Amino acid sequence: MKVVQFTIPVSRESTIVVQEEKLPHYYPHLHRHREVQIEWVVEGSGILVAGNYMQRFESGDIYIIGANQSHIFKNDESYFNPDEPRQIHSVSIFFDPNYLSQNILSLPEMVNIRKFVNGVHNGFQIPEEAREAVQKIISEIIHHKESQRVAAFIKLLYQFSTTRDLKPLATSNSEQVISEVEGIRMDRIFQYLVTNYKRHISLAEISEIANLTPQAFCRYFKKHTDKTFVSFLNEVRINEACKIILSGKFDSFSDICYQTGFDHVTNFNRVFKKTTGMSPGEYQKGFRDI
Repeated sequence: MKVVQFTIPVSRESTIVVQEEKLPHYYPHLHRHREVQIEWVVEGSGILVAGNYMQRFESGDIYIIGANQSHIFKNDESYFNPDEPRQIHSVSIFFDPNYLSQNILSLPEMVNIRKFVNGVHNGFQIPEEAREAVQKIISEIIHHKESQRVAAFIKLLYQFSTTRDLKPLATSNSEQVISEVEGIRMDRIFQYLVTNYKRHISLAEISEIANLTPQAFCRYFKKHTDKTFVSFLNEVRINEACKIILSGKFDSFSDICYQTGFDHVTNFNRVFKKTTGMSPGEYQKGFRDI
């Protein structure tokens, strides 16, 4: 099975493909496709990796994944526990940006929307203040058919093109040229890190997983993620720490430190603040005050 290149069934008989799914979990491997993907996480949580972007995703989040942008929605461990059945509910909209630009968006009235679509390379996260409006339009797309669905879809693109503060999902476009072989290797690396982050992972150990020397692995990982191995691993750990803090199911921050693979509380506090801009206590207080 090709874990990198997906083929989404976008035919010339339809402008978009809409998929509403309720599954035990998201597809758990790094992959990409030539279509732009609009993803509404109706229900679900985990870590999104898209290019050199990594952040927790939660119910209600909406993302735009660029064409050929490698990504993975990696659900939390509990989604894979047969004794704790959970499910994700998602709405995905796929479209071919080139086909759209050459046809519907070639009209002069569509110039601003066309500029937006042609600029979706590294993807975006929709800001919280725009979610409700976007969710309403996506609901229209789900329930409409044929020309009414296309009209609602153009309305959605217009909403995106006029939304301020769209958050880019990546700062580099280089990873999009990743080959299938490299994609399989990167997926193997990601899977190993997100599965084993709770314990010490040495450079020699992860290099062996990638079938590279430690020196070659460091160059390879930096090239494809724009991050060092240690910084990426720490981000995985801090994302998990944020989830635990939000759940409220912990006795102390030192417990979270050791649960997420850090050896020292001082290092945990330093990395947490560097990653989130807040101390663990400030992060907890911020959500209590919402």
